[in-house]
Amino acid sequence: MDSNYLALQTHYLEMPYMEEKRRVRVLLPSNYETETANYPVVYMHDGQNIFFSRESYSGYSWKLIPLLKNEENLPPMIIVGIDNSEENRFAEYMPWEVTIEDENETISVGGFGEAYTQWLVETVKPFIDEHYRTKQDRKHTVLAGSSLGAVVTAFAGAAYPDVFGSLGVFSLASWLSENSFIDYLTANPIDPKTKVYIQSGTNEGNETDQLLTTKDTDQAYIDSSINYYDTLLRNGHRIDCVWLRIFAGEYHFEKYWADHFGEFLAFAFDKE
Repeated sequence: MDSNYLALQTHYLEMPYMEEKRRVRVLLPSNYETETANYPVVYMHDGQNIFFSRESYSGYSWKLIPLLKNEENLPPMIIVGIDNSEENRFAEYMPWEVTIEDENETISVGGFGEAYTQWLVETVKPFIDEHYRTKQDRKHTVLAGSSLGAVVTAFAGAAYPDVFGSLGVFSLASWLSENSFIDYLTANPIDPKTKVYIQSGTNEGNETDQLLTTKDTDQAYIDSSINYYDTLLRNGHRIDCVWLRIFAGEYHFEKYWADHFGEFLAFAFDKE
């Protein structure tokens, strides 16, 4: 593998349900213009956070460009980063409505996750497949996200089992709607050969999370990851195709997702 990657290619794709255009960026292998090969594609949510620390919400990115430059054991691949909607991120990444109560009001948020996933599968993926040399089959189509992005990743894997061959589920926040999440996954088993990488830290919770629940949020994140793992196995998932990783002392931060992303990609593309 040539160790350099090209500059990002930028597109703006129509989102009918949001009545807006959304930025979608594409990172290509450096040999893309000199080779004729087709490449696997990794789709990622929260596109603002994955490439450059200067534009990441936390000030720390997923470090994808140095990872792909330096990791010679990974196959060349295309990375597609889909920006989140910023102020509507919760609504867009959560497939079910969630009721949040405080001392002043009760509000319902969420519920656009299904529409977002449909847009990803029916608009973004066909656009990428049409404009770039991709391997279009499920084995070579990967989806990854963190927190609420992990929720919609797991949902998409269940909603479109014939599309995604590997899922990266980092710091899963399904505890926000755990019963709906588990019920949906139970009713919609994914392909048992789908590679599923599940990562969580033991200190994931924060003050913002704690405002949304009376549960201990550190434990809630761990429980969500274990519940997801158990649900996959109950549905008959191959145990060698699911990998649960819980790391002591790690918390809800891009640094830890970046630290483990290379491990996820190696798992996803193992036995290529």
